[in-house]
Amino acid sequence: MSSVFDTQKTIREILVKILDHHSLEQLNKIPDGFKNNLIWNIGHCIASQQILVYKLSGLPLQVSDELIAKYSKGTKPEADVSQEEVNEVKNLLTQTILQTEKDYNDNVFKNYNQYTTSMGFDLKNVQDALDFVSYHEGIHTGIIMSIKKFI
Repeated sequence: MSSVFDTQKTIREILVKILDHHSLEQLNKIPDGFKNNLIWNIGHCIASQQILVYKLSGLPLQVSDELIAKYSKGTKPEADVSQEEVNEVKNLLTQTILQTEKDYNDNVFKNYNQYTTSMGFDLKNVQDALDFVSYHEGIHTGIIMSIKKFI
């Protein structure tokens, strides 16, 4: 199981570097031809992981309802984010994956409400969810790399 967490930690480290090496203006810019920006994609990774792993397991989320509402599937950037919010997202990138790994190792995930993603992946248990999260965050990292070329 450590490989899925190793993968997710590596992705999250890449996302932290994106936050560290781009200005607030760059993080908020939506280039022509795109629906969202760097910070939305990063926040979306956090929100999706929390929903797919914790909510579908019937467990409390580690993030605010506001973060979920702002970055969940089907949302888009409505306004520029502040540096304070960027700092919060940066902290959550590391904090949430470390807590998830701890919770997994502590056998916190007992139940799971089966869910089929919009891409057609059938998530039957938390292991399926964790595997899908790696795939999903990889996709959004690719989108982030594309956006970077236009900011």
